[in-house]
Amino acid sequence: MAVDELDTRILRLLIEQPRTSVREYARILGVARGTLQARLDRMERTGVITGTGPALSPAALGHPVLAFVHIEVTQGRLDEVGDALAAVPEIVEAFSITGGGDLLTRVVARDNAHLEDVIQRLIQLPGVVRTRTEVALRERVAHRLLPLVEAVGRAASKP
Repeated sequence: MAVDELDTRILRLLIEQPRTSVREYARILGVARGTLQARLDRMERTGVITGTGPALSPAALGHPVLAFVHIEVTQGRLDEVGDALAAVPEIVEAFSITGGGDLLTRVVARDNAHLEDVIQRLIQLPGVVRTRTEVALRERVAHRLLPLVEAVGRAASKP
C-alpha cells in the first residue's frame, strides 16, 4: 500500500511522539480527528502500522550482548525448528533466509558465557545441523523506518 504525504506526516508523528493522543495529532497536523482516525485505521488494516507497544531495550533488561546466529537445518525440518525457536526467550527475532544457513536469529544474552549456553541449547534442538555466530560490537544504525516512510511518501506525491 502506498502512503501519501498526509500518511507520511502521521507516521512521522507516531514515530517521533508515540505517547501523544489522537486528538493532539489531529491538532498538530491541522486535520479533523475523524480523518486522522480513518487514516490510522486504514494503515493498521493494511499492515503499514503493525504495533503500538513501547520499544524495549534488551541491554536495560540485563542482556547487553547481541549476536546473530545462523542456523543450518536438516532438510524438511525448517518449520519444526522455527517453532522450537519461539520457546527460547533470548531469541528476539528469527527469519528464514537464503544463502549460508536456513535461519537467521537475533539473540540477546547477559554475557558471552550466557550466549554460549543459548547456542548450546540451539545446537541440541532436533533438526539443527550447525550454527554460526556473529557477535555485534556496536550498533551503527539503530532500527529505523522513518527515512523509508519519507522516501515512500515523496515517491507517492510525485506526478
